[in-house]
Amino acid sequence: MSPHAATRGRGARLAEDVRDAASEATSRAAGAAGSVASAAAEAAAAVLASKPRLRGWIHACTAPLALAACIVLTVLAPGAGLTWACAAYLACSLVLFANSGVYHLSNGHFPTRVTTVLQRFDHANIYLLIAGTYTPLSVALLAPGTARLVLAIVWGGALAGIVTTLVWRTAPRWFATLLYVILGWVAIWFLPSFWRADGAAVVWLILAGGIVYTVGGAVYARRWPDPAPRWFGFHEIFHVCTVLAWACQCVACYIAVLG
Repeated sequence: MSPHAATRGRGARLAEDVRDAASEATSRAAGAAGSVASAAAEAAAAVLASKPRLRGWIHACTAPLALAACIVLTVLAPGAGLTWACAAYLACSLVLFANSGVYHLSNGHFPTRVTTVLQRFDHANIYLLIAGTYTPLSVALLAPGTARLVLAIVWGGALAGIVTTLVWRTAPRWFATLLYVILGWVAIWFLPSFWRADGAAVVWLILAGGIVYTVGGAVYARRWPDPAPRWFGFHEIFHVCTVLAWACQCVACYIAVLG
């Protein structure tokens, strides 16, 4: 065999070895990618299997109802100040229920990064709803100076709570619940003013909503009772409480703004 033929033979064998190595590496990479995809699919399936079947549906179904109720209130509100106050209430209500519905229904379907963002906003939106609910009540029923004081307190507290939620990602459940309850009960100091301005109905509705919110917060913090974990667990009780409490205080807003 000539030297040139031998060289060509060694080159051919080397090229074949390179192709084999590349093919093997590609197969290993594809196998690893398949393993990762399979693990992700299994994790998503585990998340979905562990959630009650009604998780998310309560808030998802409430979102369009809240939107309709708040649009009517905003359109009927007399004066620019009350219109903007009701618009803020509309935005806060819609953001809470819509985001909560999307987050809880999509958990296990979306990438982890997206789910984490939705979860953070889900928790932060509770502060927004508290402040948003106080806004039309304060503008409608309180003297301008007192209304500004209440709004400064609740919106300042909401901002602090949102920052805490977004920054302190490992905050214990009881701590977040405590902040919600404290901010939510700011109104107790101004209930006599609400009573003098619009009578007992608004006050009793605010109190009823606050009590139901507090009960829901206690259930959420304790994870009990958990009556039917496959369908309707402790988290669903919490969501029902938020809807009932929101409804009570929405009626209070209607009476205060349109009464």
